[in-house]
Amino acid sequence: MREAEGMGAHRAGTMEEDGYWRILDELAATSTIVIDRPKGTSHPRYPDSIYPVDYGYLRDTASMDGSGIDVWVGTGLCGIDAIICVANLVKRDSEIKILIDCTEEEKRLIFGVHNETENRKGVLVRRKPPRS
Repeated sequence: MREAEGMGAHRAGTMEEDGYWRILDELAATSTIVIDRPKGTSHPRYPDSIYPVDYGYLRDTASMDGSGIDVWVGTGLCGIDAIICVANLVKRDSEIKILIDCTEEEKRLIFGVHNETENRKGVLVRRKPPRS
């Protein structure tokens, strides 16, 4: 990756990530998490697609699609330590989904959901260093 002049804070030649994760922590801490698709339920438009982990959004926030910021909420105790960036050719969009308290197994399941078809792919981005 090539950095352009004036691209913001960087340390020892690498871009600093702390601020990004701090903002996600603040958004989650100051928002109500709404779980509108509990684990084990099917997608409203695609009944064969079952949610393997609780899925919802942060109330009073906005994402690229105009809805609240999407979240996956797991059963761990790690806070926000990952996001999944998703691109969708059918919807012609891209967005992030925040993973909150997700175990490694739940992260694997979420990754699978976002990589089921050739038209939708996701990339898991982990917080470094991981939260303890």
